[in-house]
Amino acid sequence: MNLPFYIARRYLFSKKSTNAINIISGISMIGVAVATMALVVTMSVFNGFHDLVASFFTTLDPEIKITPVKGKTVAHDDPTLASLKQLPEVEICSDRLEDMALAIYHDHQATVRIMGVDDNFNKVTGIESILYPSDGEYKTHAANLEFGVIGIRLAQELRTGVEWENYMHIYAPNSEGEIDITNPMDGFVEDSLLSPGAVFQVNQGKYDKDHIITSITFAQNLFNRQGEVSSVAVKTKAGTDISRLKTAMRKIAGDKFLIEDRYEQQAETYNIMQIEKFIAYIFLTFILLVACFNIIGSLSMLIIDKKADVATLRNLGASDKLISRIFLIEGGLISIGGAVIGVLIGLLLCLLQQQFGIVHLGSSEGEFIVNAYPVSVHYVDVAVIFITVVIVGWLSVLWPVKVLCRRLLG
Repeated sequence: MNLPFYIARRYLFSKKSTNAINIISGISMIGVAVATMALVVTMSVFNGFHDLVASFFTTLDPEIKITPVKGKTVAHDDPTLASLKQLPEVEICSDRLEDMALAIYHDHQATVRIMGVDDNFNKVTGIESILYPSDGEYKTHAANLEFGVIGIRLAQELRTGVEWENYMHIYAPNSEGEIDITNPMDGFVEDSLLSPGAVFQVNQGKYDKDHIITSITFAQNLFNRQGEVSSVAVKTKAGTDISRLKTAMRKIAGDKFLIEDRYEQQAETYNIMQIEKFIAYIFLTFILLVACFNIIGSLSMLIIDKKADVATLRNLGASDKLISRIFLIEGGLISIGGAVIGVLIGLLLCLLQQQFGIVHLGSSEGEFIVNAYPVSVHYVDVAVIFITVVIVGWLSVLWPVKVLCRRLLG
């Protein structure tokens, strides 16, 4: 057996001449355990919010989105685009044309984003699952009539209700010809939409507050972009490796098209969440470092208490390096013990929160989208936390133990 480890283990569990040493060692381990538990719980809560937000983006955000790198639009029959659509992993594609416009209904108006889609849109996104009312009908056109499915918050702003009467008027800047300053309305293209009798609700302001989903023909006529698309939504076949498909698509697309998965389409949101998670990790690691300073106090008292043992070891031929290693391992055992206890308690708290929702987000049910803090344990995070605790604990005692051994035992 490794001699320093054997002696350090005995020192950790054996009775000391002064009970205060045992108490301080216990407090040191508890401090490390509490900091570790906080890391596990906090990281799991961030993961829970991350997964919760991801669940909101899966309806209108396609598995893969193809957009032109230069300019707003591209011809729908572009050869490169056609090659991307014909890849064997692609099940179905839906062309889109999006741009900003002005919507006016009676005395209310709002800046809106017109999303013109083809007939494959509901197969790619599952729009019917987020309609309100749930039995509402999804349609963007019928014969010569054009319909618009609007976000629920936009419906509130325009005071349309779930189903509006008559027409909603849509205005877009006229991209052709010169504007007649004597007739400002000549600088706009006007069209109108009927209500299909339903609105959509994604629970995300990005969509709910300004999007209108209509036919791609309506959008092309409104923005004078006949035969053009601004993006293509892709649904892949079951079992497709999205990362591998993205790589294959990017080789074909070159620098002409941007290929994005769902996470990349919402890069700003996810990056903010990752930054917040990282900052929380850094702050809690500093708290862990402070907790590890207690280990130095317990080790310094232990070194004083074991002066006689150290003298015996030296008489038996032990070097100063071996003696320092004993107390370093002692500090490491306290850190590892605290890390194990903290991880176990943290996982237990996460399990209880998942099952029973002990900590609520609001004082009343239904106040938020979820009633309790969401928790998702990622075992990669747990492994990183455990390694962090061990490394921080080891580094925090490395130099102080060497100095203490030199001053107190030299």
